[in-house]
Amino acid sequence: MKKKIIIGVIGSSRCSSSIAEIAYMVGKEIARKGAILICGGMGGVMEAACKGAKEIKGMTIGVLPGDNKETANAYVDIPIITGMGEARNIIIVRSSDAVIAIAGKYGTLSELAFALRFDVPVVGIATWNIDIPILKANNPKQAVDMALSAIQKTQGKY
Repeated sequence: MKKKIIIGVIGSSRCSSSIAEIAYMVGKEIARKGAILICGGMGGVMEAACKGAKEIKGMTIGVLPGDNKETANAYVDIPIITGMGEARNIIIVRSSDAVIAIAGKYGTLSELAFALRFDVPVVGIATWNIDIPILKANNPKQAVDMALSAIQKTQGKY
């Protein structure tokens, strides 16, 4: 049985409306391509991406920092309770075939570091501008296409 592609969406739990719109469109594109969206399950970028995916009837997973699944945003299908705080970031990255970083702060930076450490392809939109191998996308469709292409090159999937 062929496993579904899982794309992580990482970014801040609070964001501007323009960043939320980008995340929303990324979520829609992930669902359109038949991939599963995984994220931290909270607000901001995570909620907007999950909302976009759900509008296309996509599957969403939220890896939560706390002990209560009720803290997941309304668009998470599968809440995973960790009680690990930001240490959950490693679970999100390790479960992803590729990661799309949208804006973000230090939590996002830690996820980028984990992705690079574990050879998980990273695509960024309006995110950290640091000297690491992140594929830069100009729009949500391009970000998802780049993530899927990177998965195909590195893992032979999709």
